[in-house]
Amino acid sequence: MPIELEHHAMWAIKQLNLDLDKANNLRKLQISELEELRNDAYDNARIPKNRTKLFHDKSIHRKNFIPGQNILLYNSTVHLFPGKLKTRWSGLYIVHTVYPHSAIEIFEPKSGNIFEVNGQRLKPSYTTESESHVIFELGLCDPVYI
Repeated sequence: MPIELEHHAMWAIKQLNLDLDKANNLRKLQISELEELRNDAYDNARIPKNRTKLFHDKSIHRKNFIPGQNILLYNSTVHLFPGKLKTRWSGLYIVHTVYPHSAIEIFEPKSGNIFEVNGQRLKPSYTTESESHVIFELGLCDPVYI
């Protein structure tokens, strides 16, 4: 009986006294595998993000304005007190100067004022010059004061 206990004791000591070099190498291998898994997960997450970005970018309509072009200005004050069929686009303005950082200087022919606005508040007006003169003469557009 004592010989069996001695054998089990030796086996337990042998199992507990692991080689530290082997343990270090195994741990380094596990860490590198974990890092590879993280990189793969990052790459796989980037694929649908790129696909979503391309889909979103296709739906953006770029606005290019040139000096002398007729435009409409978005009136944000109408947004606070909306009428039933009241339009939020006002005036018929003319592009005076286009800056590279999307700021645009516009000219109001009715009062002769020139002011700068953000290009995102503008949209092109597809009216002819004869229509625009009739609109201003009849007073169908509301001037915007900024």
